[in-house]
Amino acid sequence: MTGAPRTLNDACAWASTGTELLLDAVAGLDEDAFSAPSLLPDWTRRHLVAHVAANADALGNLVHWAATGEETPMYASAEERAAGIAKGPALSADELRSWLTASAHKLAAGLDGLTDEQRGREVVTAQGRTLPATELPWMRAREVCVHAVDLGTGVVTFADLPKGFLTALVAEIRAKRGLAELPDGPPAEVAAWLAGRPHSLAGAPALGPWL
Repeated sequence: MTGAPRTLNDACAWASTGTELLLDAVAGLDEDAFSAPSLLPDWTRRHLVAHVAANADALGNLVHWAATGEETPMYASAEERAAGIAKGPALSADELRSWLTASAHKLAAGLDGLTDEQRGREVVTAQGRTLPATELPWMRAREVCVHAVDLGTGVVTFADLPKGFLTALVAEIRAKRGLAELPDGPPAEVAAWLAGRPHSLAGAPALGPWL
């Protein structure tokens, strides 16, 4: 899978699409459905939704950093990140949906409000990587698109994600995993395999988790 390098506009569009897919996927979930397992080990859908909502809040800290120049880490500590995920089981379905929706919209508004100069400012991710704020929409696109699939509702699969997003995702994970070759198969299945998610590729070696 090859293609033109992703652009900022691409990443913004994918983040918006992924957010819509995710919000649509949780719209009809009742309390029992929220408590069901996600596709991620040891996480219910409550844990997953809380993680994505907390991620929007954390990325919002980096938007603030870019907008003001005031150093604002994604998370004050690893414990703070874990606490955000742990909040999930304690919240009702409506509370989780509200948090997910409000945090996503606040982040999108913050990203849209950055000037070109502010987008060029460097921030530091929770993993300690220094990058320009132009990368924040891509970081969010990965979260919402992949985790919309991880909900495991069957409403969203890798095949439902934008083709350009899948191309960019495959290129990034392939480079990070240092893979010289990829198995033959539909782009969506190759992306799922690279991301360590369930796939239909026959004979592809098992890969560890990603994201």
